[in-house]
Amino acid sequence: MNLAEKILAKASGRKSVEPGEIVIANVDRLLMHDLSGYLTGEVYEKRVGRPIPHPERAVMVFDHHFSPPTERQAEVLKANRAWARKHGINLFDCGNGNLHHAAVRNGFIKPGMIVVGSDSHTPVHGALGALAMALGNDSHAGTVLPYGKAWFKVPETVRIELHGTPRPGTTARDIALWLVAEIGEGELNYAAVEFAGPYIKGSDFWDRWLFPLLCVDLGAKCSYVEPDEVTEAFVRTLPGGLPEELPRGDGDGREAATVLRYDVGDVVPLVACPPTVGNIKPVDEVAGKPVLWAELGGHGGGRLEDIRVAAKILSGHRVHPGTRFNIVPSSREVFAEALREGLVLELHEAGANFFPPSTGSNQAINMGAMASGEAMISTHSRNFPGRNGSSEAEMYLASAATVAASAIAGEIAPERASERAGKSAGQAGRNDGSSK
Repeated sequence: MNLAEKILAKASGRKSVEPGEIVIANVDRLLMHDLSGYLTGEVYEKRVGRPIPHPERAVMVFDHHFSPPTERQAEVLKANRAWARKHGINLFDCGNGNLHHAAVRNGFIKPGMIVVGSDSHTPVHGALGALAMALGNDSHAGTVLPYGKAWFKVPETVRIELHGTPRPGTTARDIALWLVAEIGEGELNYAAVEFAGPYIKGSDFWDRWLFPLLCVDLGAKCSYVEPDEVTEAFVRTLPGGLPEELPRGDGDGREAATVLRYDVGDVVPLVACPPTVGNIKPVDEVAGKPVLWAELGGHGGGRLEDIRVAAKILSGHRVHPGTRFNIVPSSREVFAEALREGLVLELHEAGANFFPPSTGSNQAINMGAMASGEAMISTHSRNFPGRNGSSEAEMYLASAATVAASAIAGEIAPERASERAGKSAGQAGRNDGSSK
């Protein structure tokens, strides 16, 4: 059995499982943000109305309404706090970070766990070797919270092997976006996607994180990287440490139903253009598109690595006066380290704006709403029309390097153009947040 099958078999008390079977498995962790937590809580109190036997397995993070601008949104958080206190659910209030990053940083996710959540990017926890899947709020209320279980159809596994050495300037985010277009959006319906091969093996943990993140765009049910020494070293830094034994599949990928092999050596820096993640184009083809907003944030952005890249690119330059560069740390731990390294002051003085650790402009609930005709380039994971305000606004997705270079240029630009664009922006005047 591969890793996904072994985790499901163990959690359902069986010696083995096969693709297509339906199993009822124990759930180790339930993840909710403030929106899904509110909906789950309402259903639970109205339809179930009993004590939660394992509240320690549930985690709620306020990452969307991280600074509620309306009374209605404040009431949602008030209700969530009361519900969490009533049942003893783990609660991380405003400013603790993005749901998935906060859960990992606080030690709630371990290799071999079954993790569920209503957020469509819940499978990102496969980066730690967990089996993580998105479920609906009613499933949380009806089975996960009262019984600690959920049912699953055992998925077939598609193994994606990445080979080759990236070109200079090509990042893991570029390769992840390229894969969505190369494979096709929705083409791996209900599959368990295993990311493997020399490129993944040689990547650090936070670059690996970007690959299970995209499995929802491929239509997959879950996605993972089999735990190894990189996983082990990372998990050792988290509260709670390592599980007794790292979970591993039985073979070398031969048990996968399908094996797809790709060479990353020819991938260039890319931009996902509206209206979908799979609509990718080389940065050079999109260069020159004016952007009012540039943002590091979201499930795949706001990493310490992203902030370091931005500081390096903006060194000696300033954000273009016609662009707002917003930086949203993915967790309090990332923000603290960026402070210790002097990155926050450096980027602030270059004209960037910092927001509380959260999910940032995701759905424009607290920030980042765009008017008709405006455009944003960001490290977010979605770019469909209306994602951040007007359906006639445009969202472009790219790596932290491309976002930072574009913030300097005031338009979508490749990293190599940042020096020339930065000098021009500096001559144009300081970006002090005014409209002068």
